[in-house]
Amino acid sequence: MKKILYNIIISIVRFLCRISKPLLKNDTFTIIINKVFTFGCYILKPVFKEDATVTPGYYATIYNKDILDRLHYPKIVIGVTGSSGKGSTTALIAHVLTGNGYKVVWNKNGSNVYNAATTLILNNTKAFSKKIDADVLLLELDESYIKSIFNKVKPTHLVITNVTRDQPARNGDADIIFNKIADSIDSNTKLIINADDPIVNRLKYMNKGEVITYGIAKTNDSYKIPMSYTFDAAYCPLCHTKLKYNYYHYGHIGSYKCPKCEFKRGNVDYEAKDINLEKNFMTINKSIVHLNKDVFFCCYYTLATFAICSEIGLTTKNIQDYLNKYIMESKRMKQYYLGKRKVEMIESKNENALSYLQSLNYIKKTNGTKTVILGFDNVSRRYSFNDISWLYDVDFEILNDKSIDKIFCIGRFRYDVYVRLKYANIQSDKIILTDDLNHLIPLVKKKSKGKIFTMVCFDMTGLLKKLLNEEEKHETN
Repeated sequence: MKKILYNIIISIVRFLCRISKPLLKNDTFTIIINKVFTFGCYILKPVFKEDATVTPGYYATIYNKDILDRLHYPKIVIGVTGSSGKGSTTALIAHVLTGNGYKVVWNKNGSNVYNAATTLILNNTKAFSKKIDADVLLLELDESYIKSIFNKVKPTHLVITNVTRDQPARNGDADIIFNKIADSIDSNTKLIINADDPIVNRLKYMNKGEVITYGIAKTNDSYKIPMSYTFDAAYCPLCHTKLKYNYYHYGHIGSYKCPKCEFKRGNVDYEAKDINLEKNFMTINKSIVHLNKDVFFCCYYTLATFAICSEIGLTTKNIQDYLNKYIMESKRMKQYYLGKRKVEMIESKNENALSYLQSLNYIKKTNGTKTVILGFDNVSRRYSFNDISWLYDVDFEILNDKSIDKIFCIGRFRYDVYVRLKYANIQSDKIILTDDLNHLIPLVKKKSKGKIFTMVCFDMTGLLKKLLNEEEKHETN
């Protein structure tokens, strides 16, 4: 019934778009249509679901594709892009800027493609003046859509977190992703880049505009050899000689130099040191800052936030206040309880081996006995073909550890996950296939022990939360 209603509404919208084609070429009318359609989507949320963040922008610009070029933007326009970490980075930047009195328009729902950015921008634009009602426009950006969103009007600042093998079925390899970012950059945009990533650091040598760098010094957990066989940057991008690494943080991220030419990580403008994940703090250029989670990738998004906020004029004290005193809750890692057992939900991104690897490494390093829940119903939210080759880029061998009591495989691809775990030489008696999610909680309670970690993609997080809440109500009654 919902699908039928959805199709009827969409047919009506398309008809209205066709008969009002001349009006849709008017910018003011386009902005109004976007706002009205968004309101309608939220009213009909059970039918449209998440489409309220994307669909209005599509229909509003169906005959007015260049409207974003003609808007009046605020003085500060920040883009945040990269293969992983951009969502957490964007959220923390918004937290610090808002706390310091800036009116910030940002895509807090995480939708980062062209139609989503269009929907957000038009909804925050005054229809008659065409002025975006904000001090700062802050956008998490999918690498493939930077150029289309910022066609003529360029961001004043662009933060680049990293470039790794990500969604290979859509993006191909890391060089393709890098080229999309590089092709979208204007020399008037100030770049804030992660110099620990040699792929990203190429921009320091090829970009004509200002480049600000950040990075993390060697830590007690740095590696002398790569911790993963997934490695995207072994050779110098300038002369193609094999790079020499002083240390690795993870994957190809670390400190490196080319033995033949000038290419190297070098000194950075903002460097994090003295990292203490147990006490949740580190220093950036000798200033102590709080980490809102005891995981290594938190260091990077905190460091990037410190760098960009400094570059737009905030003082160190302004930034520290909203990192140290008014602490933002972690976006990706939520804690629940199953009885007396702590449940930590890690929303791990599918199709990104290095992002997944950091989550696995975090689980392994956590003290005590652990139970892990793995699985997903959909490989991607953006396309229907189900390429699972990325599972073999992930070092699931990390879970072949005495501290791991049981691993539950759930979701539509549970058998594929099970096979990958078997290739990692994990014993069969540690792996429990769960065909019916309604049986998951009873099985976890009965057949496992220790702290519980869930490593599922966004499509299953809500389902697990519902199961845990239902179990809590049942135990209370």
